[in-house]
Amino acid sequence: MTEARRRPGPKRALTQDDVLDAALRLMDADGPVAASIRRIAGELGVTPNAVYTYFADKAAIEQALVERLLGEVNAAAPATGGWRADLELLAVEIRARLVAHPGAVPLFLSGAMNGPQALLLGERLLDRLSAAGLDRAAGARGAYLIMVYVLGAIALEVADQPHAGVLPPEAERIAARAAAWGEVPADRFPRTAAATDVMATWIGTDQYLWGLRRLLDSFAGLRS
Repeated sequence: MTEARRRPGPKRALTQDDVLDAALRLMDADGPVAASIRRIAGELGVTPNAVYTYFADKAAIEQALVERLLGEVNAAAPATGGWRADLELLAVEIRARLVAHPGAVPLFLSGAMNGPQALLLGERLLDRLSAAGLDRAAGARGAYLIMVYVLGAIALEVADQPHAGVLPPEAERIAARAAAWGEVPADRFPRTAAATDVMATWIGTDQYLWGLRRLLDSFAGLRS
């Protein structure tokens, strides 16, 4: 083998996506506090200054991650023509992204969602609620209510897991809750003990859709 063949090739240039990928990996493993500039740089094998080339600070990285995840939601949830189906699909896609990346959930609760993808999602909510017959004011209130439900339900689902990191499969998490609820003393809390089979599923898809559909039911014919 010649000396030229033994010489390593040039390193691939760092990109914004590389930085965001590294930040998301760290959040998936250890939660949102793990994605510091220094740890992201270490994950990528570069100096912190290389990360600062693309993002001014950690807050800028967090906002870019929110935009990326919402962009995936917008791309994966095309309009179908039916307002209920469209709103349900958007809500399901948001949950899918955040349950897959629980470390990113606090980013949606602590910062302003005002980037292009966030605005596009909001515009889609308003458009679908207009198609449902809501006027301007009721549509704006309804869009906020949907996001409160969606993000609140997801935040509680993620918080149910005591350790940072990727969530176990849903069936496994529900089984663990059922075992824990099974310890409730029926003599002191009879109604709770009688409902533990349902309460164990509060963190699951069925509960999420049940609440979402009841919410969408309330929009039929609503006015401000």
